[in-house]
Amino acid sequence: MKILYVSTEALPFASTGGLGDVVGSLPGAVKKQLGEGSDVRVVIPMFPVVKEKYMDVLTLEAETYITLSWRRQYCGIWSTEKDGVKFYFLDNEFYFKRPSFYGSFDDGERFAFFGKAVMEFMACVNFFPDVLHANDWQSATAVIYLKRKYSSIPGYDSIKTLYTIHNIEYQGIYDFSILADVFELSEWDRSVVEYNGAINLAKGAITVSDKVSTVSEKYAEEIMTPFYSHGLSHILHSCRDKLCGIVNGIDLEYYNSENDPSLRYHFSADNLAGKAKNKALLQERCGLPVDKNIPVIGMVSRLAAHKGFDLICRVIEEMLCNDKAQFVLLGTGDHAFESYFRGLAERYPDKFCAMIEFNKDLSKLVYAGSDMFLMPSKSEPCGLAQMISSRYGTVPIVRETGGLYDTIKAYNKYDGTGNGFSFTNYNAHDMMAVVRDAIELYSHKRKWTALMKQVMAVDFSWDVSAGKYIDLYKSMCK
Repeated sequence: MKILYVSTEALPFASTGGLGDVVGSLPGAVKKQLGEGSDVRVVIPMFPVVKEKYMDVLTLEAETYITLSWRRQYCGIWSTEKDGVKFYFLDNEFYFKRPSFYGSFDDGERFAFFGKAVMEFMACVNFFPDVLHANDWQSATAVIYLKRKYSSIPGYDSIKTLYTIHNIEYQGIYDFSILADVFELSEWDRSVVEYNGAINLAKGAITVSDKVSTVSEKYAEEIMTPFYSHGLSHILHSCRDKLCGIVNGIDLEYYNSENDPSLRYHFSADNLAGKAKNKALLQERCGLPVDKNIPVIGMVSRLAAHKGFDLICRVIEEMLCNDKAQFVLLGTGDHAFESYFRGLAERYPDKFCAMIEFNKDLSKLVYAGSDMFLMPSKSEPCGLAQMISSRYGTVPIVRETGGLYDTIKAYNKYDGTGNGFSFTNYNAHDMMAVVRDAIELYSHKRKWTALMKQVMAVDFSWDVSAGKYIDLYKSMCK
């Protein structure tokens, strides 16, 4: 079987969050299960971070020019190999040499170029997959172009497409005035991408793809409702026969408390001494009192309302005043949240630390040094942080939504089962109640240690999920 993953991110080469984690590890897991007879490849843009860090391991495969409407742009095709998977990088500095991956005024044109370049790249390297697996709206044009412009060309005509929704909030919406000029689509294509009087690339990919998946079973149910779908619920209802949910996994080698190079002290479920040292190091790094008897509640997240930070803002000062706990926050995002948490850290320097930055290595220390990990999301398609924190013996506290519902089962104080704490209603005081339950259990060291070991024992590897993707690929190719 031949599979091509199309994405804008893939660890370790270029990543801003969960999408990069998934595309960096899922192809390797699929390759491992399919065996040597398979051919699994990934293609992403050549962002500056790739050139800065990995140029010495890349090989120039080909150079070509891509036409997009009236434009004719250079495209260099570079490659390297990781875990038996070939990774390709499409180089065009005009579109991809930017300070950040996303957020430019011409993102529509940038990712239209990327989708068209993916089509031409397949011919350049003579690789026509059985399945093209596109991820999120930035890769939607690859699916749309394949089905609307290339499907009658030999080589392209037998490619099946899977479109994965990692977060339905982001859809690639543009004015119809640029349909032909930027997206090189005709009036014949209008009905495919039209939604609410505008171009909607995610809707187009959902409509024309052979299968649609999302990143957890619960989220697949949720996005069929208006509350979670950001307007696309009835489109998904019309495509419900081709929609499924497969929960993400994580790379167990990259997130490994026993040998993580980002950590000064390593540990395992059988020897937790290193975790206590990481906790002391985190407290010291954050300017908090070093005290093993005070639980540290960590948060690593983009600072956005749908991540539950409005709930945290509602009750955090009450908890800082009344509860025996320390809070550590790492992340960037909404300016209002950044300002609020900076001010909170100034007012409560002995109990709250706000590190307003994106720092992958520092995030590992927060995961490893915290006792609990707070994730009260309003919506969470899958969530990786709750699984990552579990790998480091840090007990998740989550709201029951999306992948958080699928991966974290509430602790039962009567029989000791479960792998975290959870609440159902999107309510600040419900959240506070379960945080206080966790703090209370922390005071019972024997029970807490047993829960930590249970949490670390949960298998969040890609093995099961990769098998489900393989079954899906095979069903598409029958």
